[in-house]
Amino acid sequence: FSSKSLPPPGMTTVGILGGMGPQATILLMQKVLDAVPARDDADHVPLIVHQNPAVPSRIAALIEGTGPSPLPALQAMARDLQAAGADALAMPCNTAHAYADGIRAACTLPFLDMLSETAKALEGKGRIGILASPATRLTGIFDSYLRQPYVAPEDDGPVLEMIRAVKGGAPATDIAPALTRAARQLLPRADHILIACTELSLAARLLPDDVAWTDSLDCLVTRIVEVARPRPEQVSPR
Repeated sequence: FSSKSLPPPGMTTVGILGGMGPQATILLMQKVLDAVPARDDADHVPLIVHQNPAVPSRIAALIEGTGPSPLPALQAMARDLQAAGADALAMPCNTAHAYADGIRAACTLPFLDMLSETAKALEGKGRIGILASPATRLTGIFDSYLRQPYVAPEDDGPVLEMIRAVKGGAPATDIAPALTRAARQLLPRADHILIACTELSLAARLLPDDVAWTDSLDCLVTRIVEVARPRPEQVSPR
């Protein structure tokens, strides 16, 4: 990392705690790129990306109790990003938001909370069906964010298989049928589907038109662009 380079005038540099998983981090970068109506390179959002696939497993630590806590690695990443010149932090991993308070405590940068932004986007959409890592559901990290009731699959197995397939390099088209089945199974109990795992985000665009859905990664992308490219009337996140 280098802290010598400066963002374009008026821009805020966002540091990304990435690698959970690597494809999801790359997808975030692409979505941020696509969200900006740029006419030249300098119009795009300045990002510093810490792509760290060695962050300990969130499932092993939070649910299985068989692995070390990811928090020390996440805190070190936050400090690295601050030293590199980031002005704010974002993390494209829903489950890792269980450690958000610890990340905030590790540095002085504002943390762009993906779950908070997602909750805002879901207001008024009725009952929510969540497709997420079992760790996201079992830790209840969305409980303090969502005002409306939500439901999850009764069997975590198929969702976990999809997540592991993506982490193993499977293309989005391979998991799209299973994602569609999982969404349809929730719809008798839900009005709207929340994609709350950034591995599943890779296939969200392949859901059929009759499935109403929101992707938490898209909510984070919107917030990153808002913070990084503020309108004149907006205040800095600092």
